[in-house]
Amino acid sequence: MDYGLKGKTALVRGAGGGLGGAISRTLAQEGAKIAMVDLNLESATKSAEALQQDGHRTLPVQWDLKDIDGIEEKVREVEQSLGKVDILVNNTGGPPPTPAAGQTAELWADNFQMMVLSLIKLTDRVLPHMREQQWGRIINSTSSGVVAPIPNLAISNALRMAVVGWSKTLSREVAKDGITVNVVLPGRIATDRIRFLDEAKAARESKNVDTIISESTASIPMGRYGSPEEYAKVVVFIASVNASYLTGSIFRVDGGLIASI
Repeated sequence: MDYGLKGKTALVRGAGGGLGGAISRTLAQEGAKIAMVDLNLESATKSAEALQQDGHRTLPVQWDLKDIDGIEEKVREVEQSLGKVDILVNNTGGPPPTPAAGQTAELWADNFQMMVLSLIKLTDRVLPHMREQQWGRIINSTSSGVVAPIPNLAISNALRMAVVGWSKTLSREVAKDGITVNVVLPGRIATDRIRFLDEAKAARESKNVDTIISESTASIPMGRYGSPEEYAKVVVFIASVNASYLTGSIFRVDGGLIASI
C-alpha cells in the first residue's frame, strides 16, 4: 500500500525517545523527510544519524518544549533544511507521577506550558502552509489516561484531556482545508517512560519491578506490552493519504487495556 508520504516533511516531537523515534523511523521508511525534535540533542542526533545511514533525510533539532518564544526560530530552521511542515506529530513527554491534590501552581503551570500551550502554538505556526496547500496532518499523541484516568498521574490525566478537547475543536475548523486532526492513545507501550513508571510504582508499593510488570500485563487482554513499532504504524497510517476521511477521532493502541467502549 502506498501511503503517499514520499517527499512530505514531518516534524516529530520527542523523536529521541521510544515512541517518537519509532514514529520517525516509520515515517522515513515511507519516504518522508523528518525533523526530529527532542530536548536531548544527543538522543535526537543519534536517531537522526541512524536514519541518514539508511539514506533517509533527517534533521535533529534540540528544542525545549517550554520555550514558546523559540517556536518561530525552530520552525524556520526546519523549513530551511527540509521544507515546510506537512505532518506534525505532537508527542510530548509526561509529567512526574503525582496525586491530584497538593501540587504547586508552578508545577501545573510548567507542565501546561510544555504539554498544552507549546503544542497549540506550534500547530498555529504550521497551519497556514497546510491551509495554503489544502493538505495537512496533525496527530496528537496523548495517553490512555484521557479515557480511563491513571492513578497517581493526575497532571497527565488533566492536561492531556485539554489536548483532546482542543484537538476535536480544531478538527472541525480545518476539515474543509484538507487538514485532519486526530488523537492517538498509547496504552502500555514498552518505552523508557513506562519502565520509569513501573519502577516508581514498585518503589511506592515496596514490590519488585518484575512483579509490577507481571501485574500490569495481566490486566492487558493481549497479555503483553505493545512495541513502539506497533504504535508507530498506526500513527503513520493516520498521517497517510489513505486516512483522508479520518478526523476528530481518538485511536486507542492499547492491546484492549481500556475496558470501556
